Amino acid sequence: SVAKLFFAYGIGNSAFFPLAIGATTVLEPGRPTPAGIAARVVADQPTLFFGVPTFYAALLGSDIADDTFASVRQGVSAGEALPAELFRRFRDRFGVEILDGIGSTEALHIFLSNRAGAVVPGTSGFPVPGYDIALREEATGELVRDGEPGSLYLRGSSLATGYWCRTETTRAVFQGDWLRTGDTYVKEVDTGAYRCLGRSDDMIKAGGIWVSPTEVEARLLEHPSVAEVAVVGLADTDGLDKPVAYVVAAAGHVVDAAELDSFCRTGLAAFKRPRKVIVVTQIPKTATGKLKRYLLRDQATQTPTPAPEGVAS
Repeated sequence: SVAKLFFAYGIGNSAFFPLAIGATTVLEPGRPTPAGIAARVVADQPTLFFGVPTFYAALLGSDIADDTFASVRQGVSAGEALPAELFRRFRDRFGVEILDGIGSTEALHIFLSNRAGAVVPGTSGFPVPGYDIALREEATGELVRDGEPGSLYLRGSSLATGYWCRTETTRAVFQGDWLRTGDTYVKEVDTGAYRCLGRSDDMIKAGGIWVSPTEVEARLLEHPSVAEVAVVGLADTDGLDKPVAYVVAAAGHVVDAAELDSFCRTGLAAFKRPRKVIVVTQIPKTATGKLKRYLLRDQATQTPTPAPEGVAS
C-alpha cells in the first residue's frame, strides 16, 4: 500500500482487513516513489496493490519496467476519483485492472467501489454491501433523480457518531443516521454506477452553470502531452469564476495551451474548457496524495497569469 497507516484508507488495507483474514502486509517505511515502490513490488511479489490516483499517474510517468506488476492480480484506488484515462493507461501498460472507490475517515471503510471484472471507468462504482447511499439536493435535502448531481449522503454501521469537541461541525455533517460526505455525485442512468463530480466546495459555477473539475481533468488527461492536471475556479476581471488548469507535461512533450483549448472544445461543452492553462513542474499534494486545490487557487489569485496566446480569458 502506498497509503500509510495514519490514513484511514491505509490502516484499513494494511492492517485491519489483511490481519482479519490472515494475509501478509508489506509496509514501506520510506517516502513512496515510483522506483522505490517498483523495487519493493518486484522483491516481495504482492498480489494486491493499493494506491491513489496521483501515484498511479506518477508510475505511468516513470520509466519502470512494464512487467513490474506481474504478480499483482488487482489494483485498488481511493482518496480521490480515478480518471477513466488513468485506468485505461495503467491497464494497457501494466496489465492490472484498478478498482476505484471512495471511503472516508468517518466511515473507516470504502463504501462505494467498482467490482473486479465489471469496472465502470471514471466512476466510484456501486454501494458496498452494508451501506446505503442517497444523493440529495444541497439546498432542500430532497432526493435527486438519476442523472442529476446531488450531495452524497451515507448510512452504515461503521459510521462515527461525531467529531471530538467540534459540536457545530458534527451537527452539520452527522444528520441522524446519515453522514453528509461533502462530495457531489451523480448516479449514471445507463450503468447505475456513481460518478464523482468533486468536493462540493470545489465545484465551479461558470456562466451560471456548475462545472465539475474532475470532468475537465479527465478530458485533459486524455491528451498525450498531459501527465498530471488540476482544475480550479478563478474569478475573472468581472468577478465570475472560470476554470483554470494547472498542467504537468508528460515526458518528452511540450504543452500547447491553444491545442488543449481546442481538444477540450471537442470533448466538452465550450463553457467547461479551461480559460487558462498554466504549466507547472509539480502539483501540490497532501501527505495522502490528494490535490491541494486551495493552494493553487491562492497561487493564481496572488500571481495572476495572463491567458496564453490563442486562448480566451
